[in-house]
Amino acid sequence: MSDEPRDEGFDDLLDAIADGEGFYVECANGHGSLPPRLACPQCGSQDLSEEPLPDSGEISTYTVVTVPTPQFEDDAPYVTAVVDFGPVSITGQVRGVDPDDVDTGQVVGIGVGETVTRDERLIVFEPR
Repeated sequence: MSDEPRDEGFDDLLDAIADGEGFYVECANGHGSLPPRLACPQCGSQDLSEEPLPDSGEISTYTVVTVPTPQFEDDAPYVTAVVDFGPVSITGQVRGVDPDDVDTGQVVGIGVGETVTRDERLIVFEPR
């Protein structure tokens, strides 16, 4: 793992996902968002509760990256996807499947992996 300083909000979310206890925050109006949040980005409410993240979601959109930034140069080719988990959408890498076999509507689970290039943690999705 990288020796980068800890990003408390994001790293706490990654820790929770890795432990099978992923969560999102929700305001009283039912708007979901990902931590760290001090207020709802849609209505401004500061009354937020932690809610369990669903075990699986559906790929909304994706792209196959063949020409990466230097941060991911040894990871390419890889698939970056936006996955709908009901109240929230999450971006991460799709793993465990050939890039040609990824499709919108595909059901995936969420986990935490590391980049090949820099051993940095990231959100990963694997087909269910």
